[in-house]
Amino acid sequence: MKTYLQAGTALALLFAAAPVMAAEAPKAEAATAAAPAEEITEVIVYGQGQSRQLQTLKGSELSLEAAGTSPLKAIDKLPGVSFQSADAFGAYEWSTRITLRGFNQNQLGFTLDGVPLGDMSYGNHNGLHISRAIISEDVGRVDLMQGAGALSTASTSNLGGTLQFFSRNPAQDMGGELAGTIGSDSMHRLYGRFETGTLESLGGLRAFVSVADQKSDKWKGGGEQKQQQISAKAVLPLGEGELTGFINHSERREQDYQDMSFEMIGRLGRDWDNFQPNYAAAIGVATTLNNPALYVSGQLDPSSGYWTGKGVNPYAGYGVANPDDAYYYGAGVRDDDLMALSYETPINDMIKVSGTIYNHTNKGQGLWVTPYTVSPNFGTAGATTNNAPLSIRTTEYDIDRTGAFGAVNFDLGAHQVTAGLWVEDNDFSQARRFYGETLNAPSRDSLGFQSNPFKTSWEYKFNTKTTVGYVQDVWTLSERLKLNYGFKAMKVENSVSTVTGSALSGEIKSDDSFLPQAGIVFKALPEVELFGSYSENMAAYVSAATSGPFGSQSQTIVNYVSQNLKPESSKTFEGGLRLNLSNFRGVAAVYHVDFSDRLLAIQQGASILGNASVLSNVGSVKTNGVELGGTWRFTDSLRLSSSYSYNDSKYADNYTSNGVTYQTKDKSVVNTPKHMLSADLSYDNGTLFATAGAKYTGDRYYTYENIGGKVEGFTTVDATLGYRFPANIDVQLNVTNLTDENYISTVGSGGFVNRDTAGTTMTLLPGAPRQAFVTVRKRF
Repeated sequence: MKTYLQAGTALALLFAAAPVMAAEAPKAEAATAAAPAEEITEVIVYGQGQSRQLQTLKGSELSLEAAGTSPLKAIDKLPGVSFQSADAFGAYEWSTRITLRGFNQNQLGFTLDGVPLGDMSYGNHNGLHISRAIISEDVGRVDLMQGAGALSTASTSNLGGTLQFFSRNPAQDMGGELAGTIGSDSMHRLYGRFETGTLESLGGLRAFVSVADQKSDKWKGGGEQKQQQISAKAVLPLGEGELTGFINHSERREQDYQDMSFEMIGRLGRDWDNFQPNYAAAIGVATTLNNPALYVSGQLDPSSGYWTGKGVNPYAGYGVANPDDAYYYGAGVRDDDLMALSYETPINDMIKVSGTIYNHTNKGQGLWVTPYTVSPNFGTAGATTNNAPLSIRTTEYDIDRTGAFGAVNFDLGAHQVTAGLWVEDNDFSQARRFYGETLNAPSRDSLGFQSNPFKTSWEYKFNTKTTVGYVQDVWTLSERLKLNYGFKAMKVENSVSTVTGSALSGEIKSDDSFLPQAGIVFKALPEVELFGSYSENMAAYVSAATSGPFGSQSQTIVNYVSQNLKPESSKTFEGGLRLNLSNFRGVAAVYHVDFSDRLLAIQQGASILGNASVLSNVGSVKTNGVELGGTWRFTDSLRLSSSYSYNDSKYADNYTSNGVTYQTKDKSVVNTPKHMLSADLSYDNGTLFATAGAKYTGDRYYTYENIGGKVEGFTTVDATLGYRFPANIDVQLNVTNLTDENYISTVGSGGFVNRDTAGTTMTLLPGAPRQAFVTVRKRF
């Protein structure tokens, strides 16, 4: 209720202010806000005028994807990007991974209209996934910065790149859109948006409200993945500036695919999954695992519950070889509310100010039906509830974070000086609980929030205070030469208190008062632009019970980290050239990255078991790479976009853990393909439109020592065919994985290991097979 009151207040301020300001509101074109995303004419823009590698993907390009597709999947075609997901839409969060230049997802920065989204990890402690932050149809553009990102980026994790998402602006004219999609695996999606247009009686206010509802069966196994969203955005001319507010609400429910190993894929096939809806099989496996007689007979290993090889395997009757081949189900449920209020205005001809306040609340549970913990009445004579030989284990998340960021810009002629500040206060609580189940049939909603636990293993409360300030000067020496230079200072304070579990307390700080950036842009010829930049950045420690320093759940380790370890940091050098010809636009860039003080959370057992990981400093990484991208316009209707990336990321050191030295020096960084190549051919004559896009992703490892764990490269092809009928009606067909490639998409879903010669690490998720979707849109 608190969230909705805040949301209502934010938009009410916009509407309440409108009539008051109506008499003095300027015309819309006099506002000083940045040009809306829709005004970008090219679908891919290669960062003209920027000193760093930057590409912009326009919303019209995103609309060519299947309805409901995450914008993360759409940027997979850009240089340096490796995106992975086990579903066709790139939205299934457990499987979603994005890497840039050898950096994984939690070492990148993400924002929406400038509002920080945290590191977008699955068990997020400081943000939310972009698929929950905004309805995909409402994304206006995406900016990808493959380096550390601009000084103004509100992120404390952007060591290796930044993704900035921008929502579409409300339209000047009243109208809207209705769209319906159906497709493979009983998928259906409904989307609607209403635009108020400019309301002169309310001071030029314009706004939109949009809703989306999507539901699909999993492409293998049982269960569903579904989401409901509602969003609203309003823009009000106010004085000489603009007041903007948005509210996004999401309810996401998704059931998991089973993490697999090479051994499992070979034995059970890529279409193997969890037991649901076969509850009897799950009960049979759990009963076997918890049968004391089988341990006395020596058939089961007391330390693992696996078959020892003696006699007949008691799990075989249920189609599995061990209790980890399949569980009944896993699931993730998340409710999120994200809202912000921004104002930007000139003070005079020389000074312009902007500011944003925001709030994000999240309630989430990650569910796993575990045979390793029985319900409390299991084996109790006469019990009819809570009597199953399994239970539902949850990891529970609650986020309430509030922040503000702002900047002042001074136009000093040749110098554009900007100073900015970002502050955030984040309260995050996390708990591990167990809920009972019934023997005869499931009694709980597999896609609902669980209540009435019989056990809480641990519960911690965290507070993270973030303060980041920056100063930058962009110096235009001439029409051909421009320099930028500046620095930011960052201080992040992480504190913890214990509700239940091993006692943890204290505070860990990440701070650096001088993180510089500098760059140069030189227009060598009207068609040729040279650029180069250098940046330093640091990633703050994570506040969570399942990752970062507190993930050990040991006060000794927390104290050690606080007193001895340093946060991860990076130094990025990059340079290149851009071409802007009549029928071709492109970029070529080279880069070198020194990644220092790498922290490795060493997983203790299979990831789903939830054992605490131990954080260690394991040296550094050296990265060198090349990125090429270009767009050819053969005619007004025919376009080819392509990119190639070469990345050589190697560990620079061996590391020692528990007295064992692991040979990681000069080994390839996990989940980092050395070669990637993409090509998209598009045709659009205003009525008929079509695209065909292919992406090759090279070999990857999930082992630090590169001993075993090699995942072969693969190529996927997606295609779109559409037609625009009169009366603003479009019909669009999307086919994903057109060639039905059999490939491993997600690497590291269950973490990474040092070596895996037997291929038994459950950390792989196969990609979805060929799927097709048809969308009908009506714009009015």
